[in-house]
Amino acid sequence: MERWWMYAGFTAFVLVMLALDLGVFNRKAHAVRAREAAIWTGVWVSLAMVFAFFLYRWMGREAALQFLAGWLVEKSLSVDNIFVFILVFGYFGVPPRYQHRVLFWGILGALVMRGAMIAAGAVLLERFHWLLYVFGAFLIYTGVRMARQGEREMDMETQPVLRFVRARLPITGEYHGQRFFVRCPGPDGKPKRYVTPLFIVLIVLETTDLVFAVDSIPAVFAVTRDPFLVYTSNVFAILGLRSLYFLLADVVTRFHLLKVGLGVVLCFVGAKMLLEDVVEVPIGISLAVIATVIGGSVALSILFPRQAKETDVTPPTAEAKADAAREAAEEATHPTTPRDAA
Repeated sequence: MERWWMYAGFTAFVLVMLALDLGVFNRKAHAVRAREAAIWTGVWVSLAMVFAFFLYRWMGREAALQFLAGWLVEKSLSVDNIFVFILVFGYFGVPPRYQHRVLFWGILGALVMRGAMIAAGAVLLERFHWLLYVFGAFLIYTGVRMARQGEREMDMETQPVLRFVRARLPITGEYHGQRFFVRCPGPDGKPKRYVTPLFIVLIVLETTDLVFAVDSIPAVFAVTRDPFLVYTSNVFAILGLRSLYFLLADVVTRFHLLKVGLGVVLCFVGAKMLLEDVVEVPIGISLAVIATVIGGSVALSILFPRQAKETDVTPPTAEAKADAAREAAEEATHPTTPRDAA
């Protein structure tokens, strides 16, 4: 912790940006349009590049390239989260105007969880060198599985977390604006605290991000062993995930070869980790390989589109989003009596 001031300064910067996001630019619930999402995506990418330049001037070229490689790996893997966002929001029928609030608090929780996981991973790798090979083998296994699996299917009804909270928490039958908790008369007529479906969505997103972190954090450790660079690259990638979702939600399913590209990247960084004591791959080459594979998979997906299937995830249309927003407004002005979850 000799560089505690770096973590403190960076964390303060993140908190200021989050406060501006929720307290200034998004004080009122609204559906995020493509233009707004594109602007915020550009802001987060630009901030990441500025931070990389700062690292270059302060810590040198190697640190800057390691940060960029880690950020690119994490950013690419986070696209997988977007598929899950589409499924979860569609399953629960979350009105577009409330999706930003759920993602905000979900990402805030993800930052805390990933910070703890990164700290634990750094300590374990420093004390137990053999874990390097375990992580490397795990990344190769995950990469092969991802490349062969293609689009990840997710049956919400069988999710253990969803079944657990439904069985143990009193849940309202309808959304109550953008609130996570409400106090309404219970079955006995006495006031009782209920959770809204929006809170259940938040729990599902948090748990799925925890699963994704098990894949992505070891991948970044394969690029750099510096905990500060691992942490900052993760944070920048996660902070830009909300705007990236609103920007790509309508087109991300077209990148059908992206999973293959991500699988190849995981296999590459896993092999790099396994062979670290034998062959040293310069960080510049690693960054070039990662960028080429990810960019190539996206380009090939566009050049060679697949035929649509009935089971494909179909993002909601603009008309459906508008209808959902109007229904949410009506529900907010005519609250319903909550019911216990079955």
